Amino acid sequence: MSSEESMNAAADEKKPSKKELAKLERQRKRQEAAAASATAAAASLSISADDPLAASYGEIPLNDLQSKDLSSALWTPVKDLTCELKDTPVLIQGHAQAIRAVGKKMAFLVVREECFTVQCVLTVAPDLVSPQMVKFATGLSRESIVDIEGIVSVPSQPITGASQQVEIQVRKLYCVNKAVPILPINIEDAARSEAEIEKALQAGEQLVRVNQDTRLNYRVLDLRTPANQGIFTVQCEVEEIFRQYLLSNGFRGIHTPKLIAGSSEGGAAVFRLDYKGTPACLAQSPQLHKQMAICGGFNRVFEIGAVYRAEDSFTHRHLCEFIGLDVEMRIKKHYSEVMDIVDGLFVKMFDTLNEKCAKELEAINKQYPFEKLKYLRKTLRLTFEEGVHMLKEAGIEVDPFGDLNTETERKLGQLVLEKYGTEFYILHRYPLAVRPFYTMPCHDNSKYSNSFDVFIRGEEIISGAQRIHLPEFLTERAQACGIDVSTISTYIDAFRYGAPTHGGFGVGLERVVMLFCALNNIRKTSLFPRDPQRITP
Repeated sequence: MSSEESMNAAADEKKPSKKELAKLERQRKRQEAAAASATAAAASLSISADDPLAASYGEIPLNDLQSKDLSSALWTPVKDLTCELKDTPVLIQGHAQAIRAVGKKMAFLVVREECFTVQCVLTVAPDLVSPQMVKFATGLSRESIVDIEGIVSVPSQPITGASQQVEIQVRKLYCVNKAVPILPINIEDAARSEAEIEKALQAGEQLVRVNQDTRLNYRVLDLRTPANQGIFTVQCEVEEIFRQYLLSNGFRGIHTPKLIAGSSEGGAAVFRLDYKGTPACLAQSPQLHKQMAICGGFNRVFEIGAVYRAEDSFTHRHLCEFIGLDVEMRIKKHYSEVMDIVDGLFVKMFDTLNEKCAKELEAINKQYPFEKLKYLRKTLRLTFEEGVHMLKEAGIEVDPFGDLNTETERKLGQLVLEKYGTEFYILHRYPLAVRPFYTMPCHDNSKYSNSFDVFIRGEEIISGAQRIHLPEFLTERAQACGIDVSTISTYIDAFRYGAPTHGGFGVGLERVVMLFCALNNIRKTSLFPRDPQRITP
């Protein structure tokens, strides 16, 4: 193309509209403001060579952060900072949650570690704190990681801006890692309840509401809120109670493969992949292998591990990957033996959570208000037929041999609460047609099965049953459910060498926490959720 043609082509190009130009100008100003803020922060973090206390503050050099020296220094967790430590020197580390200057000679710095906060005070004093040190502190960006050495003091008035009722009189302050000057979401915004936002709106003030997708996009920031710190402490405790209760009742922990040759639950909701040229799947549950462990001579087993479901469920309670809490055990006479374990385990779990996690539950309740779960000392058990009858009496028609949908589950939960005063109950003898292929039919009516679901606040959290342990019957049921028997041949063969009667159940860890805390979405209880539309971060 000639230079003249190039000029003509350029002249023909469409010029930016006024709207586009205005957008570009706003973008330019934001970039300039961010650059100016970063420059100002960098300037404030520089240490004056004229300051005799320069060694008492500043950024820690990279070389010193590379595990350069061993240290015998004792670090005090923020949660342990109490009045008993008055006048004691301490060393703490945490996020700079809030920074406030009071003139040029005083500054307050709130430091947070997990969900605990402490107020740190810098006051200019000869040989202790210089004006440059105060300037350095006020130039820190929020959420930067800091090391602080100081003396514990107890103020005469209660502290409202921190969890700990002491202050740290700062003597040394070092920045371990600077946060960016402008955070994509602010922790105080992410920690705000809907009630606070609505109250402000009524008063004519508009507060920032951080929506769920934004939270999940910047999950590392969102996780720092007190409610989220509480949620995942509760989740950890649920897992620990599950493990310890089962160990104390003769169960052994196992780990089953997550790469399997065929579907473990039946249906199309499975992640398929190539395994060295052979078709394979991600396990939808440890079902087949925990049963094989029973056939292998293990009386009682449990597993805590990842479970994968490829179903396109865009609901508040479904994930494509979650943590399964699974149990399998020998049955001596009746599948009620499995329900006995469910009963004892969950009553113990609820009691322990209410006792051990009171502060965490309070933090969750502050942002996401909920009423304490109502449950009985001996868990209520109803048959599926009894549940259908209760619904029918309330004017709701249900297929007696079909499954309950979400709406009818919730309605039944309301009816059970009104009649029996509990939000936690077991519904058993489900129709066989709605259960997996390995479920044992009832002895007196083959249209029903020796199976059960467990509900919290009107939502299902557990499915369990007695399993079929006879290989010919198992093959027949698998074929009837459309499963390619050749893909589970090793599973069926395990029952040809002497298999005991057995049963078990599975529950999603995230769903237990969600319903115990009455949260409205399971994504709140998954550290980094995986659903049909999200595979990052």
